[in-house]
Amino acid sequence: MSKAVNNMNMGIVEPQERMKHLSHYGNLIEVDKNMPVTRYYRSGTEMLRMANVYLNEGNHENAFILYLRYMTLFIEKIRQHPDYASVKAEVKAINKKIKDEIMPTTEKLRAKLLAHYQREYEQFLASKEAERVRELERERQRLKELASRQAGGSGGIPSIIPANLHVQMDDKLQPTAPDLSLLDHVVYPNDFPTGANRSANLPNSGLLLPAAADPPASDKSTSLHPKPAFDRNQKPQYNRTDSLLAGSLRIVHVPGDTMDVFLQLARANTTNNIETCGVLAGHLAQNELYITHIITPQQQGTPDSCNTMHEEQIFDVQDQMQLITLGWIHTHPSQTAFLSSVDLHTHCSYQMMMPEALAIVCAPKYNTTGFFILTPQYGLDYIAQCRQSGFHPHPNDPPLFMEAQHMKIDNQTKIKVIDLRR
Repeated sequence: MSKAVNNMNMGIVEPQERMKHLSHYGNLIEVDKNMPVTRYYRSGTEMLRMANVYLNEGNHENAFILYLRYMTLFIEKIRQHPDYASVKAEVKAINKKIKDEIMPTTEKLRAKLLAHYQREYEQFLASKEAERVRELERERQRLKELASRQAGGSGGIPSIIPANLHVQMDDKLQPTAPDLSLLDHVVYPNDFPTGANRSANLPNSGLLLPAAADPPASDKSTSLHPKPAFDRNQKPQYNRTDSLLAGSLRIVHVPGDTMDVFLQLARANTTNNIETCGVLAGHLAQNELYITHIITPQQQGTPDSCNTMHEEQIFDVQDQMQLITLGWIHTHPSQTAFLSSVDLHTHCSYQMMMPEALAIVCAPKYNTTGFFILTPQYGLDYIAQCRQSGFHPHPNDPPLFMEAQHMKIDNQTKIKVIDLRR
């Protein structure tokens, strides 16, 4: 097994290996030929917005992944879309942006990250070597004390010191200490810590590792697992809880009045048993997503469906206000809160572009609200592969959608509304 693989098993990866993993995540994007090609260009715009936010916040790993993902999409993957030829003007503009701006920025980030990983790796190796030396010194001291006690003639216990090792001191023969260098090649059980002790001397596990500071000496003497010393108010330069790497979903903050405000917007339609829908938009900060706006597009609704029109108006608003799409919200005027087969397909396009995208369903007749996503391990792929349209049956087991666990109601903020219906 290579050294790199061994290090990975311990939660450490050599610098070049870490960059390979980072690049792997940057290449994780596929093109669904059945999704409108314009959706990918909108997604690319929002991808760059998020990458720039990460860069400005000093979260270089997330920024690197998104820049790389953007280039992978528009240099390679988008060519697989059957409608690729219809967007030549956009392709030309994007290729110029990639060449002049994104590629140079990405290469600078690559060099910076590699240098950072190299420093972390050297610090880790130095820390392990220092710990090995300390452990050896503790073992020598233990044997030295043991030898001293036995040499003191306690109850006829035989001395472990050879009789021919003596030095002259004050006209008396005193036994010398044994040559402890002979112990350098002796292996003791404590050299191979197991369980919790194994991780006590290692940095945090995971692909991205900080340079862990040594705890104070007093802490080491009182606890086998000293807590890491850090200030939670100080944002680390390199974010180890990175959702893009770990595959976890970032928290989405929802203003507490979002549902009430939207139900007010939809009241006339609800009275007439017509669905109303809106786009949830917001921004990224500190690796969390914040819904700030409901954009209500021009639309046509029925008792169980809602179709938007003139989506370019939504894009114009988002471009002007630098907003990214974080999902959608709609009413079920006379039904409970759930995702119908049409809703599942609608939300699929949102969640494929933004894994954290929420589908909020308001059911005023039952005074309930649902916050849904397609199940990431099954539903998202199943619906993406489904070629049926309109209302049609889907299997319920395994479940295709679930209650979102990554959303958080924020009662301290207020939602803003942009109503394009007027």
